[in-house]
Amino acid sequence: MTAQTILFDFTVDAEKISDCKQRQEIAKVVRGEVENIFPQVELVYQMTMEDGYFCVLTENKETIITLRIFRQGLVTMNIEYYLEEGKQPLMSFDTMRTMELILRQKLHSDRSKYLPPIKRGGYIDIYMNSSDERIIEYDIDAMVFEERSPFQKIQILHSKTLGNMLVLDELQNIAESDLIYTETLMCRGTENYEDKEICILGGGDGALLYELLKENPKYVVMLEIDELVMQACNKYLNTICGGVLEKRNGKNYDIIVGDCVQYMKKYISEHRKFDYVFGDLTDIPISGTPVGEIWDFIRTILESSFKILKSDGKFLTHGNGTACTESLELFEDQLRTLRPKVKFTTSKAFVPSFMEEWQFYQVSLA
Repeated sequence: MTAQTILFDFTVDAEKISDCKQRQEIAKVVRGEVENIFPQVELVYQMTMEDGYFCVLTENKETIITLRIFRQGLVTMNIEYYLEEGKQPLMSFDTMRTMELILRQKLHSDRSKYLPPIKRGGYIDIYMNSSDERIIEYDIDAMVFEERSPFQKIQILHSKTLGNMLVLDELQNIAESDLIYTETLMCRGTENYEDKEICILGGGDGALLYELLKENPKYVVMLEIDELVMQACNKYLNTICGGVLEKRNGKNYDIIVGDCVQYMKKYISEHRKFDYVFGDLTDIPISGTPVGEIWDFIRTILESSFKILKSDGKFLTHGNGTACTESLELFEDQLRTLRPKVKFTTSKAFVPSFMEEWQFYQVSLA
């Protein structure tokens, strides 16, 4: 059950709607076509505005249609109604397309566009943002798990094409479709993990630990703060984590539930060193300057990681979407300020459930 909002846009010659009378004529044309779809439609409000014209129509006081004509040459129409579960939508895709084509012709529009229904207010949220804040609509058809831990809101949603997806605080994290994400993060086929000692910071979905253990490492420790994330992923995302989250230790790994920063301080005081440290934590923030709590956290992670890395060790982490060039450059600036100096390479992969290309970093001492 959601409110359905259908959007139509038409670009027209601005000179042809330069006065009020011309805009009224356009409104009549649009209303005529609306009446073909909604025969009981009534005009309930209209207003002349400084930049054009605005009116509201309604059918049976349930469907609301708003029309706005901008003097700059843009005509917009929004149709909104509430769709009960199990009922057919008021407009099919064919109906929307037909209305768009007819109005484009009658308005002499050189460009027109309609958007399929924006579904608002549903119990299951099917919309998320890309890294550069574009709206993505997912084919989610079920809420598999939802609970709030002391640290975050945890959801596992089912997508028809991507499988089960882990969503933390409304942000997509990983799905059953996303082996490429884990393989790119760990540089599978390039890095040799056999007999190596590894520390994972975060990684509560278990996917990275599961794939690393296939490489015969000497020992892996995973530091994850949220026990509930691991419980949910163990039950509903075991295709990507196998059985590694069933218990908190195995033949050559330990999972420690706690704050990774505090455990890194402990390792530093013990002079404990690793061949690899993975930063599988928060994404690089989308910001214009590297200030704020998350940037402070990222700097702490970077500085601490190199204190527990062997001299020939590597820090591997994910960055953000490749479209977020400014934020990625800010992160690289942080790498350049590290002492002792480091060098880094990057890799990229298109991650199915992110629906965009993601950037990863491989950092070592210069």
